[in-house]
Amino acid sequence: MIQGLPVTRVALPRTVRLVTTARLREPVLLGLGDPEDQAALAEVEGATSNRLIAQARGAGAVQPFELVYGVPHAAHINAAFAYAKPRAPNRFNGADRGAWYAATETETSLAEVAYHLTAMLAATGVYQATVDYAELYASFAGEFLDLRGHPDHPALHPDPAIGYPIGNALALDVRAAGLNGLLYPSVRRAGGTCIAALVPHAVQSVAQGDVYRMVWRGAPQPRIERLA
Repeated sequence: MIQGLPVTRVALPRTVRLVTTARLREPVLLGLGDPEDQAALAEVEGATSNRLIAQARGAGAVQPFELVYGVPHAAHINAAFAYAKPRAPNRFNGADRGAWYAATETETSLAEVAYHLTAMLAATGVYQATVDYAELYASFAGEFLDLRGHPDHPALHPDPAIGYPIGNALALDVRAAGLNGLLYPSVRRAGGTCIAALVPHAVQSVAQGDVYRMVWRGAPQPRIERLA
């Protein structure tokens, strides 16, 4: 599927991925109990954490040797690939493997995340939620399939039922070709640029940035503010 599409070698010094701030907090049980209790809790976490399972013996289509170790925010990088949504694949990853989605602009990341959260609220019929998201900066260098000049590619169709199956098939070919992932125009924000890294080692120099709050109060358009 990648024949005829351009492959670009890029160096992106900073991209932005948004993760819920809950993922950045210490475990709520940390510090409770004696060392023996902590060991038991760690064993429970190891049995239920898809990231730890993937790091130990692999999970789905993710193998331990693919993951990263000993670098800042390695847990967040590995979690992006170890966790997938079996019943709700994303544009360029399926049920058995995640991906690192980011954008070259914070505004684009906010628009993409807001779209998906609004869709989830629409399914409940209740637009009431407050969620805090933190920026995770990352740099990238290497070869990516470049769809920025192909906004009409069927993998970028705004309807997930149409675009996602094609995007998943395209992503399989991208990985088979040894590329790091895809660059593509944002489907949810005109003029924005997104990146989907399909291999963990492509995600470099991760650091935390600002925190943003999204608030829905009865309408599908959230209020978004940067927290001090």
